[in-house]
Amino acid sequence: MNISFTYNRSKVIQALRYHFISKKEIRLLIIFVNVFALFAAAMFFWKKITPVAFLLSSFLWFALMISFWFILPLTVYNRAKTFKDAFNLTFLDTYMHIENNNGSKNWNYNSFKYFIETPNFFHLYIDDRSFFLIPKDAFVNDDDTHNARVLLRDKIGQK
Repeated sequence: MNISFTYNRSKVIQALRYHFISKKEIRLLIIFVNVFALFAAAMFFWKKITPVAFLLSSFLWFALMISFWFILPLTVYNRAKTFKDAFNLTFLDTYMHIENNNGSKNWNYNSFKYFIETPNFFHLYIDDRSFFLIPKDAFVNDDDTHNARVLLRDKIGQK
């Protein structure tokens, strides 16, 4: 199976959000800050803390949410040259052949630790921080998308 694709900026940013939110340490930090914000709201309601302390905790919550939802994905997108390239990807039995204007590479399926599927992409993880995105809209029809899903599940494995 052979596909050609370029990346859509808004879809890639959404995929990066999925990536960041799926990390255990980020989820725990978000949960901790949300619990802290709720605690601060309760303490303010019962007049145990001053409005300044409540505002500070609200600002912390707001800054964290803005950074994980907007700043971090935009920063990664703008720094990565990969998202501005056009690719041709061929799925073969033992490896994937990928090429763009800069060159080509054969990627063995065992080079990837796992993959996850999101609404717009297949995320193929090389390690916990590095991954390659394959857009689902690059496939001609739903059957090709399903065949790619089955191939990746068999060759790489889902998390």
